[in-house]
Formats: sequence, structure tokens, C-alpha cells
Amino acid sequence: MMQLRVWDLPVRLFHWGLVGAVGLSFHTMKTGGAPFLFPVEIHARAGYVILGLLLFRWLWGLVGSPHARFAGFLRSPATMLRYGRRLLAGRPPAFAGHNPLGGLMVLLMLIALTFQAVSGLFLSDDIFFTAPLHDTVPRSVSRTLGSLHHWNAQFLIVLVALHLLALVVHRLKGERLVGAMITGRKSLHGAPEDEPATGGVTRGRANPFLALVVIAVAALPVIWLWSA
Repeated sequence: MMQLRVWDLPVRLFHWGLVGAVGLSFHTMKTGGAPFLFPVEIHARAGYVILGLLLFRWLWGLVGSPHARFAGFLRSPATMLRYGRRLLAGRPPAFAGHNPLGGLMVLLMLIALTFQAVSGLFLSDDIFFTAPLHDTVPRSVSRTLGSLHHWNAQFLIVLVALHLLALVVHRLKGERLVGAMITGRKSLHGAPEDEPATGGVTRGRANPFLALVVIAVAALPVIWLWSA
């Protein structure tokens, strides 16, 4: 058994912040929003936070620590297929960061959530709420985006369900992904394919100054939307 520092603090804060904001967003639309008095407004503000978090993650995927970068976990279709076959055979190789299929799931989630957050900026319920960018597009475009916003929400539910199922499968195989996203450290049986033989204990550390710069950039649109 070996233990590696994998997930940097910004990635972990992003992950749990996104879990909370997405959970609040779904709650306000799918359950009536109790006990909130104005669930549509809360839903919109949760969406603004999600947008800021996603902007941070897209940027951090380019300049963050090695396992946070897209180049560190996005694999070719051939690699994903090979991993899938070995997973079905019960002998999946170890990965310190996201495995090939997990990396694909992360990308799909980021794309779907980004579309959901951005499309919401152009919507209106014609009664209580009008999004900041609603009047910048024709009404027909806003209605089309509203329909896509609805159906994409259903797609996101499927993605979240698959993500939770994957967590259970990995837990049954002895890999505690939830714990790793809390502590930043992952315990593995054997050397991972995506980690060099040396230096593993430092690859999950972020550059604090760079992280603060990226956070500041990502926060700007949230501040503007919140005050619009």
C-alpha cells in the first residue's frame, strides 16, 4: 500500500463548493425550494456561484497542479477502451489522479454544468425573475435556451447518478475516492500508471499565489452577476 498526495486544496474546495451549489440549485427547482421564500432567486444565485466555480476549474485545469490539469487526466479513446476492458475483467490499473473513464466523466460534467450555468443567464419566468442577459437575445432564443436548460438538467441528473455509482464501485474495490477528495491523499495498491516513481508526495500541492490569482479572476463575473 502506498499513499500519494494527489488533490491540491483549490481542487478540493472547488469540488465540495460545487457539490453544495449544485445541490442547492436542484433543491430549489425540483422540490419547491422549501424553506426558501424566493426559490427562483436562490436558484439563480446558486447558478452564479456555480459559474464562478466552473470558471476557476477551467482555468485551474490549465495552470494547476499536475493531477488537476486536463493534460494530466484526459486520455485517448483507445486508452479509455483499454481501461474499460480491464475494469470489466476485474483487473483495472491504478491511477493516482482520475482514471481514463473518470477523466471523461469530469469533462462531461464540466461541459454540461457550464452550459447549464451560462444558459440560465438568458432565461426569464416572465413573473418573478429575469436573468441579467435575458434582454440581450431575441425572445425565441431565450425560449430555446430555456428548453435546453430543462433537458440538460435531466442529463446532469444521469451524470450525477453515474458518478455516485462509480464511487460505490471503487469503494468496493478498496479505493476511497471520497476520502481522497477530503484529505487530498489517496492510498493505492501498487504503483499508479500516471505517477512517476519519485516526487509523488508533492504533485498535489498548489502554488498559493497562482491559486489566489485564478480565484480572483473567477470571482469577478460572480460579483457582477450578484449585483446586476
